[in-house]
Amino acid sequence: MLLPFLEPSQFLMAQSPSQRDTSPSRPNSLPLSGRETQGGSVSITQSTTNSGGGNSILSTTGSVSVQSPYSGSAAQQSTGDGTLSLTLADALARGLKFNLGALTQASSVKQAQGEREVAKSALLPTVNTEVSEEFERINLRTTGVESSTFPTASKFNFYDARAARLEQSVFDLVRTDNLHSATENLKATMNGARDSRDLVVLAVGGAYLQLIATQARVSAAQAQVETSRAIDQQAADRLAAGLAARIDVTRSQVQLQTEQQRLRSLRADLDTQKLRLARIIGLSLGQHFEIADSYRYSPVVDLTESAALQLAMERRNDLQAATSAVKAAEQSVKAAHAERLPNLIVSADFGAAGRTPTRHSTGVYSVYGTLTIPLYEGGRIHGDIDQAAAALQQRKSEFEDLRGQVDQDVRQSFIDLNAAAGQVDVAKSNVELSHDTLTQSRDRFDAGIADTVEVVQAEQAVVQADDDYITAVYQHNLAKVSLARAVGNAEQMLPSLMRK
Repeated sequence: MLLPFLEPSQFLMAQSPSQRDTSPSRPNSLPLSGRETQGGSVSITQSTTNSGGGNSILSTTGSVSVQSPYSGSAAQQSTGDGTLSLTLADALARGLKFNLGALTQASSVKQAQGEREVAKSALLPTVNTEVSEEFERINLRTTGVESSTFPTASKFNFYDARAARLEQSVFDLVRTDNLHSATENLKATMNGARDSRDLVVLAVGGAYLQLIATQARVSAAQAQVETSRAIDQQAADRLAAGLAARIDVTRSQVQLQTEQQRLRSLRADLDTQKLRLARIIGLSLGQHFEIADSYRYSPVVDLTESAALQLAMERRNDLQAATSAVKAAEQSVKAAHAERLPNLIVSADFGAAGRTPTRHSTGVYSVYGTLTIPLYEGGRIHGDIDQAAAALQQRKSEFEDLRGQVDQDVRQSFIDLNAAAGQVDVAKSNVELSHDTLTQSRDRFDAGIADTVEVVQAEQAVVQADDDYITAVYQHNLAKVSLARAVGNAEQMLPSLMRK
């Protein structure tokens, strides 16, 4: 009979361990760069202007450049049909909750946590249950059986039910170092997510302060329109009384229309900036809101540059992320070197096997270990080491570069603070002088000893002086936001720097 002849070999096949991947462990491949925020950025750009010519001070102005994903948000929340009174604290809270940059980094943290769990699982035992039953018909001639004693083909079946099959890595430094690398990579990603919150604070704070400045310009422009209208009426009255020339009325009308057009442009700019802030903080674009806070000029007196530098080196989350990125790369190098070492895996299983579950079935088990000793890998291990070493060198260079950038950020913030403080003093004096000059020019025009040329020039000086003062205060407050970001933990530091 054929089946009794085949059963022993098939029975042995049923009890043998399943084929497993016995190839050596490989180190995790890290990206060359360890920087987590390359997908977007928030920065302050500086420029020196003298838009008013001789009537304006030479001033340094700054603006916040917000790139995607920090310029957008994932949720838009409407608070109703009324007008929302939005404070800076409210805007920051919304931005930290809904800004797309912060949400993206939070997703990166979850992804890094998953990668660490995968690396950890390689060191933990795996247990599963396997049940298989095979029905097969084979051609014995294909196996080399040419004797006429045996038929050409035969049918047979067997089953194998392993109630538990366990595999455990006993010694594998590659997997261990991969876990350490994944742990440091998780720390880097978490610090990168915290740093993204500082960037959100910079984006929201800069946009909010810009709205305050534009709102102040709108208010100043409205006052200037009323002044120009009064001067125009004054010129018309003097023309009717025969005390002024027609050209004086024309000049006053041109100046009035100029101020009205400037007011319209500023209002449009204000509406555009509101849309931009709403997008950053996740506010419905149809939601009407007004800026509730107004920050005056107040010098920073309780923080020195040296103290800020020390705090920044301790608290900057991007610097801590870079430190963890270097450690992750170091562990990756160790894992690559560990490929040259042997590794040991122990496996065990038990269950039942036989021709059918009810015939010739008996309990079976197996315990076996696999020791892998690398002898020759064709240069693969050397290649893994070179790749890991390159990533480590790059991340060390990025860390040193970031240390210099942190140092520069803090020093630049104090430069901006000091320059803006000087601008505020000069601009405030110019506002007082220009308004006094306008009052005198109007009195001289009313007395008939000056024409509207002098009055219009005085008006223009007032406009420019008001704008210079608003710009200087905005620049000083923006430098405070920049300093909060430069030192780190901007959420906690910014309220202490800002004074209403």
